[in-house]
Amino acid sequence: MAHDAKSDIRSESSSGAGPLTSRMLAVGDGHELYMETNGNADGLPAVYLHGGPGSGCQPDHRRLFDAQRFHAVLFDQRGAGRSRPKGGREANTLPHLIADMETVRTTLGIERWLVVGGSWGATLALAYAQAHPDRVSGIVLRATFLGTRAELDAAFLETLPRFYPQLHADFLGVLPDSERAAPLDAYWRRILDPDPAVHGPAARAWGETESILSQIAPKRTRLDLSPSGARPLPATPFMEAHYFANDCFMRPDQLLRDAAALAGIPGILVQGRYDLLCPPATAHRLVAAWPGAELRTVDAAGHLLYDPGIRDAVITAINDIAAKIDK
Repeated sequence: MAHDAKSDIRSESSSGAGPLTSRMLAVGDGHELYMETNGNADGLPAVYLHGGPGSGCQPDHRRLFDAQRFHAVLFDQRGAGRSRPKGGREANTLPHLIADMETVRTTLGIERWLVVGGSWGATLALAYAQAHPDRVSGIVLRATFLGTRAELDAAFLETLPRFYPQLHADFLGVLPDSERAAPLDAYWRRILDPDPAVHGPAARAWGETESILSQIAPKRTRLDLSPSGARPLPATPFMEAHYFANDCFMRPDQLLRDAAALAGIPGILVQGRYDLLCPPATAHRLVAAWPGAELRTVDAAGHLLYDPGIRDAVITAINDIAAKIDK
């Protein structure tokens, strides 16, 4: 029996314990997105974009938005989180995700919304805003990532050996000698290989390395190269490999080249000073190309939303942009 997405709607308490509504939304190509609304149905519309690509929204993301002030929309992107098919990479590109956002917006009857995203969520936020600037009332970004190969090369081929030389040796050691000259391409090729003996070790090593780089004070700085046993495979490396191997389905430097489309949209970028994956230089370049954007740097913080000061800075930025929109 086919699943009727439109029938899968439920209302919950508006007390903050759960969403106002949640549903599965069919968006075509066999994909269904998990989508929820939160806060005040008559409040300022806002949408939160999760990272990855491939991770999914978390309950705490709801709490970035004042429940009295905002009508906040959270959804899991194609193949991510609770969306179906889980991990599905067919018909899963950046243009598909942008079109899905428009489907979500029109389904909910929203004219314009505040767009909030971090890391990959920032990439999608910028791409969406440049494609549909008339539908965006404001933007808040954390850990700006422009989706370029240069950023990935810098993080894994320059920053990684500079800050964690032993971890870098572990990272390369997962690959045969013949593949170490171009390790990122080798990793993505292996992660997307259908053979578990090939993609399993690569996915684990990629995910662990990225996790260590994302933390301001990681508890360990070496890869666990022991037999995997019953450890589940992380989901995000597979979607990341799919997107990164295809240049995130963008033209070279697309988001910087098209930054003029953001003129007139108020924006605040929250940046951890010691973010090793998405360093401050990237946010500075974007602000220089985006008239009216503001950069707020948080000291003693890295990449994660929960690093000291980052979450509070994001909440403050969301409320500050809302005040500009209200005016």
